[in-house]
Amino acid sequence: MDAKLIPDRPIGLSGNHLFLSLSAGLSIASLGLDWFTGRPLLSGVGLTLPLWICGLLAAVAGHWVVPMLRSLKAGQVIRQDGPQAHLKKAGTPTMGGIFFVPVAVLVALLWTRFSSNVVAVSALTLAYGAIGWLDDWQILRLKSNKGISSKLKLTLQIAFGLLFCFWMFLTQPIEITTLILPFGLALPLGALFWLLAAFVLVAESNATNLTDGLDGLAGGTAAIALMGLGALVAPTSPDLMIFCACLSGSCLGFLAHNHNPARVFMGDTGSLALGGALAAVALLSHSLFGLLILSGIFLAETLSVIAQVTYYKATKDANGIGKRLLKMAPLHHHFELTGWSETQVVSRFYMIGGVLAIFCLLAQ
Repeated sequence: MDAKLIPDRPIGLSGNHLFLSLSAGLSIASLGLDWFTGRPLLSGVGLTLPLWICGLLAAVAGHWVVPMLRSLKAGQVIRQDGPQAHLKKAGTPTMGGIFFVPVAVLVALLWTRFSSNVVAVSALTLAYGAIGWLDDWQILRLKSNKGISSKLKLTLQIAFGLLFCFWMFLTQPIEITTLILPFGLALPLGALFWLLAAFVLVAESNATNLTDGLDGLAGGTAAIALMGLGALVAPTSPDLMIFCACLSGSCLGFLAHNHNPARVFMGDTGSLALGGALAAVALLSHSLFGLLILSGIFLAETLSVIAQVTYYKATKDANGIGKRLLKMAPLHHHFELTGWSETQVVSRFYMIGGVLAIFCLLAQ
C-alpha cells in the first residue's frame, strides 16, 4: 500500500493511556510498599490511601477550576522561539497549580493533625506556589511569556528559603546539619549546611519549573519522585510520608486534565511549589542524597540549559553568533526536535524516573 494513503497516527502511547499507566503503576507501587513494610493496606498510616484520596479530590476540583480558568481567559502565552508544534497550545488555561497543590496541602495537614513538620513544608510549598502565581499572573496580564523579573523571582525564592532554614535552625536538633550518605556514611557540615539548604530549595524549585514544558511531563515525573521520597522517609518521618503521598496523588489528579492533549497547564504556580516541596521534605528528613537521585530528570533538564548557554557563549564568532550543543534546551525540547512525539518523550522520562526511584530505595 502506498505510504501516502496511510493516515497519520500519533507515535507511542496516547496521553490518556500514559496517564492511566502511570496511575496504575503508582497505585501498585504504593500498595506493594505498604505491604512490604508491614503497614496495613488502605490504612491511614500508609502511602496508598492518601494517594488515592488526593488524586480523586484534585481530579474533581479540576472539573470545576479548569472551566473557570478558561472563562477568565487565563490562557498560556507560548514562546515564539520554542517548538513550532507548541504554538497550537496558545490559549490553553494555565495556573493549574491553584487547585491541585492546595488540595494536597489541606488533606496532608488534616491527615497528620497539623504536624509541625507538615505545617512547615506546607507553608514553604504554598509560598513558592505564590511566587509562581505572581509570575503566571504577570504573564497573563502583559500577554507575554515573560513574567516577573528573574531577579525578583530569585530574591523571593531565597527569602522564603531562608525563612524555612531559620525555622529549622530554631526547631531541629543539631544533627540536621549532618549530610547522610549511602553505606552508613555521614558528613558533618556545620554552618555550611544552611548555605546548602538554601541552595537546594531554590535549585530544586527552578529545576522542576524547567521540566514543565510538555503535557504531563512535570506532573508525572514529580508524582514519581514524591512517591519515591515518601517511601524513603517513611521509617523516620511518617508525617512527611503522608505529605509526599498526598502531593503525589494530587499530581495524578492534575494529570487527569493535563495529559496530552492538555486542557490545563500547571504554570509556575504548580512547578515552583512541587520543587519546593521536594526540597523541604528532603532537608527535614536527612534525605538530600536520595533527593539527588530522585531528581535525576530535573537535574538533567537544568544541566542541559546550563550546557546550552555555556557552549553558545564559548563558540560565538565575530558576529556574536554561537553554536548550539543541543537542538533546543531544556532537554525535552531537544528530543522533540529529533523526531520524538510528546508522548514518547514523556513516557520515556516517566520510565527513567521510575528506575531512579527504585534505585534510590535500593541504595539506602
